[in-house]
Amino acid sequence: MADLPLHPFSPFITELPTFVPNTLSALPLVSIFGAGCVVIFGVTYGIIQRMRPSMGAGEVSIALWFALCGCIHLFFEGYFSYNAFDMASKTDIFGQLWKEYALSDSRYMTQDAFTVCMETVTAVFWGPMSFFCVYFIIAEHPLRHPFQLIISLGQLYGDVLYYAICTFQEVVNDIVYCRPERFYFWAYYFLCNFFWIVIPLLLIKQSVSETAKVFAKVKAASTVKKAQ
Repeated sequence: MADLPLHPFSPFITELPTFVPNTLSALPLVSIFGAGCVVIFGVTYGIIQRMRPSMGAGEVSIALWFALCGCIHLFFEGYFSYNAFDMASKTDIFGQLWKEYALSDSRYMTQDAFTVCMETVTAVFWGPMSFFCVYFIIAEHPLRHPFQLIISLGQLYGDVLYYAICTFQEVVNDIVYCRPERFYFWAYYFLCNFFWIVIPLLLIKQSVSETAKVFAKVKAASTVKKAQ
């Protein structure tokens, strides 16, 4: 045990024999991630302006959201899924970002069954589907709301389970995956994931409402036709 490399993750007794420290601190890593998000938004907005410049601000915002989701799910979370069994040794940008985030949840360093399976499902399904949803929004395709509803419900379900299992482990089994500094809990663990609670809920509400309106119109038209 004494020969094993030290690491900054909680629980500190966790064995990570392949751990390699990050070469970048939190600020550069967060800045790189933020810059990547800006690029994604910029490219997507440019595509929207070419394909459908008359699109309303609300629809643009939703398209930008799903473009960001697609990139994060497919590439960033897909990276984790592919490298899940040796994340502690990774020193490229994605690897260092995951190690920075893991300060708030060390399960990402320990081949935890739930996180590996959950992130794999997210990468394989919600990633590609998010890109399709962006196209469906821009093209006003009839599959837009079915895709939006499925993706958002999947994101919400995964995030609720993510919070619930981590909380269960801490409350019932007294296993704490976050470092004691509250910054990591609130900024990384809570805030970074809370977006995938609030926004999917709003999008689910929108899709359910729009779907209900369509069925109401079909039912009304059918009633009128029968009356004739």
